[in-house]
Amino acid sequence: MKLVVQRVKNASVKVEGKTVGEIEQGFLVLLGVTHTDTKETADYLVKKLCNLRIFEDENEKMNLSLKDVGGKLLIVSQFTLYADCTGGNRPSFVNAAKPDMANGLYEYFCEKCKENGIEVQKGIFGADMKVSLLNDGPVTIILEK
Repeated sequence: MKLVVQRVKNASVKVEGKTVGEIEQGFLVLLGVTHTDTKETADYLVKKLCNLRIFEDENEKMNLSLKDVGGKLLIVSQFTLYADCTGGNRPSFVNAAKPDMANGLYEYFCEKCKENGIEVQKGIFGADMKVSLLNDGPVTIILEK
């Protein structure tokens, strides 16, 4: 499982022109699933994400978590995080999990984040989504297991 975490002032996702998920301060998370991922993989990354201290404290040090600042999550599935471009110029996506497995782990991941007391907004799995964000910093972190 691979997460691209962007600290944002705000972010939203639209499908067919309609906003389906929107947050103010928090993390926009692009989430990719591969064949070997399990619920244990998701549990590990949920814990990392929910406790990731990349918001600034009163001394301008990255020392505060989502919970500390009342931040929210916008989690968007993105199989293209497992693109393999080693064989040419057209990416292969054979390392991305099949849709049924990927969607199951995506939904599980989102639910586990909610269980950590964080508000979660989502995109629509498999849809053509338009994502907008105001990156804060910019701060972008890649989490992977």
